Amino acid sequence: MGGALQNTSPALGATGFNDAEIERTARVFQAIAHPLRLSIVCVLAEGEACVQDILASLRQCGVHTSQPNISQHLAMLYDRGILASRKEANRVIYGVRDTRLLDFMGLMRDVYCP
Repeated sequence: MGGALQNTSPALGATGFNDAEIERTARVFQAIAHPLRLSIVCVLAEGEACVQDILASLRQCGVHTSQPNISQHLAMLYDRGILASRKEANRVIYGVRDTRLLDFMGLMRDVYCP
């Protein structure tokens, strides 16, 4: 075999992923793979919040960052389709677009952080 990996599992074939779906899914994984972005999604798992509230929650957890940095990460998460947003007066309120992502994150935690 020479160290080559062989797919002996029908998982990819069984999922029916096409190339575009694999690319989109990989982009979502890339987005949540960053520790700060993953932390933001975890904060938003508790409910919708504006950037100032997200920053305050992260600081309570010992994460030291700035509002502009949070805003940049929120923009990426929004662009990747992970977050939804709405205007409320002069604030933008963010939330997780599809809560199945939170179920998936819980499964990943159970598997990799037992």
